[in-house]
Amino acid sequence: MLINPTTFPRFGPWAIPTGRSAVTSVCDGVLDAIGSTPLIRLDRFLPDADIDLLVKVEALNPGGSAKDRPAKRMLQQALDDGRIDQQTVIIESSSGNMGIGLAQACAYHGLRFICVVDPRAQVNNLSIIRALGGEIETVTRPIDGDFLTARLSRVQELLQRHANAYWPNQYANPANPLAHFHGTIAEIDRALSGEFDVLLVATSSTGTARGCRDFLRQRGREVDVIAVDSINSVLFGGSPGPRKIPGMGAGKIPALAAGQSFDQVRRVTDLQCVIGCRVAARREAMLVGGSSGGVLATIATMKNELAGKRCVGILHDSGTRYLDTVFNDQWVQSALGIAPERLHQMVTQADFAVSDEALA
Repeated sequence: MLINPTTFPRFGPWAIPTGRSAVTSVCDGVLDAIGSTPLIRLDRFLPDADIDLLVKVEALNPGGSAKDRPAKRMLQQALDDGRIDQQTVIIESSSGNMGIGLAQACAYHGLRFICVVDPRAQVNNLSIIRALGGEIETVTRPIDGDFLTARLSRVQELLQRHANAYWPNQYANPANPLAHFHGTIAEIDRALSGEFDVLLVATSSTGTARGCRDFLRQRGREVDVIAVDSINSVLFGGSPGPRKIPGMGAGKIPALAAGQSFDQVRRVTDLQCVIGCRVAARREAMLVGGSSGGVLATIATMKNELAGKRCVGILHDSGTRYLDTVFNDQWVQSALGIAPERLHQMVTQADFAVSDEALA
């Protein structure tokens, strides 16, 4: 018997989505499929809030994150400028997603790729990089308490070791924010005809946030750009501290972030990121990554300020890469000191206000 969707309510456990038009374009290779990610309205994450909440789901890029965009652009620009050729070794420092994006782009162009990571990198991410033909160099000790400094030092060693090597340098390369200027925010603006009030973006290199902000300012859009940062990040005058969620915050100010300002900076704890991820899974059936959980947690804590507004959050990657951490009760207890029973209570109640327990 065929199901008649008109007999089911729009919401509730038996609601059936009506669907969207099928994609009809044909991409010329996997890199051509980067971009045009969907905007999804979330009407269950904050069911009692007067907020029109939409999210840009960057996990649906072929490499699984927003970093696909700058990885493609940085490499293509270097090829076009003649800075690299088929014998060049590409070397980059990454906490995971940029490494995957570059591994994908290098594999497509037939280039050797070495990714420098630290112990916080997700095991699954490293497996993906290797599956795409990338090589892994792991630094095991921080320099002056900072793993990013250690990774960049190793990058310099490798550049000296290989005669024909190129460092895209996601932390300083203007192609990083330009990828989001011409891609991410342009797609959002076009889809919404410029009619939105607030944009929230997790920050690390600040490439995404800068590109989005510059686009909106250039077009005279009256949109508040809120940078979401870790509570233990040095960005925007912050203080360094331990961070368990990769891809958000920094222990050293990248060149792209130096002197940058946004309409607001909001800081989140690692535990708030965890709760944001798990509430999204429970209420919206979406697996989102750690920094995305931070963006959603920020919206939850600002719901009174954001009432009556259309808000867009950029979700950088998928929760499938955090199954052994963010979605693992034992990891949360070990890393953040929150017992599974207490964590489940927080998630059930969508209780973001108590997240400072993670700092105890």
